[in-house]
Amino acid sequence: MNASLPLSGITVVALEQVIAAPFCTRQLAELGARVIKIERPGVGDASRGYDTTVEGLSSHFVWVNRSKESLTLDAKHPQAAKILDQLIARADVFVQNIAPGAAARLGLGAETLRKKYPRLVWCGISGYGENGPYSDKRAYDLLVQCETGLLSVTGTQSHPSKAGIPIADISAGMYAFSGILAALYRRQATGEGATLDISMFESLGEWLGFPAYFTAYGGSAPPRTGAFHATIVPYGPFQASDGTVFLGIQNEREFARFCTHVLQLPELPKDPRFATGSARNQHRDEMNALITQVFAQRTSAQVVQSLEAAGIANARLNSMQGFWEHPQLAARNRWTEVDSPAGPLKAMRPPLNINEMTPSISAIPGVGQHTHSILNELGYSETQIQSLIKENAI
Repeated sequence: MNASLPLSGITVVALEQVIAAPFCTRQLAELGARVIKIERPGVGDASRGYDTTVEGLSSHFVWVNRSKESLTLDAKHPQAAKILDQLIARADVFVQNIAPGAAARLGLGAETLRKKYPRLVWCGISGYGENGPYSDKRAYDLLVQCETGLLSVTGTQSHPSKAGIPIADISAGMYAFSGILAALYRRQATGEGATLDISMFESLGEWLGFPAYFTAYGGSAPPRTGAFHATIVPYGPFQASDGTVFLGIQNEREFARFCTHVLQLPELPKDPRFATGSARNQHRDEMNALITQVFAQRTSAQVVQSLEAAGIANARLNSMQGFWEHPQLAARNRWTEVDSPAGPLKAMRPPLNINEMTPSISAIPGVGQHTHSILNELGYSETQIQSLIKENAI
């Protein structure tokens, strides 16, 4: 335990699976909390089996489960209730994202636990929330992306597309994380715990504010425009003679500099078709064709050089391997190493860059790696532990 970290002394019990809750609790762990992850005996978290690409381990599991302790426990076993109660009695935070209604059926619902432990911060993460017509509906990341309308504004005109990462899970995990921090801060003043009802649907919906407002007040949804921006022009990918360069223009000052120093067409901002952002959006095909015509005469390096000189934001289309090897990550010392059941693995430091604070980053646990030590801590003898193993309770 690192006593200098803000969550040092906080214990989190997590009946969690896959991405949303584990992503949340990993952040808590790296701020100093002790996170006890409850997994199915034998197989563990379902995400352990998603792939075997990280030295035989799952990329999904490796990503969101470092810095935790793993306790295997069959939550439905008659012996489980006592163990869970002993754990939660010592905990500050309980996090769960199991199937809708399952926590309540196990006696782990918010009403039951908050009544028994008033200082507990109880956090439930679900697809659609604890009430409403969709409360019992099973939810996976893609399906929530569909229900929020994300796919309707992502992709090309002919092909809607999901985000390439589990964005609904991540958004819910981050709102659970920030909500738990706020609840713990409030508890310092009031002594009272909290109940957090976090849904993937509402979390991702918050991130869809721009297209939602655009549609509700504009009368139609922003079009799917691939890698181009739906309303800002020019903003997106443009072909040079040897590759693609991405750029973005945010205001009229930038557009004037772009025309003068990059396109070398200083009179272009006076053209009524391109004089304002709205005009450029109405004439986006003409605008984009003109840029492509100019860029086709130059290499991507030459285009980037001119964009940089003019102070225009730009980027190359990187690969995931290119990101992994990015010089900016190396320059800012963003990599460290963690232990795992497969041996040492490279790990990116969390982006919470707080001065004079080093996050606690520790090993990715094996299935049930800490079961014995946690049960010993609760007062179970080796004989009792062996009996629980024989009964398939742990």
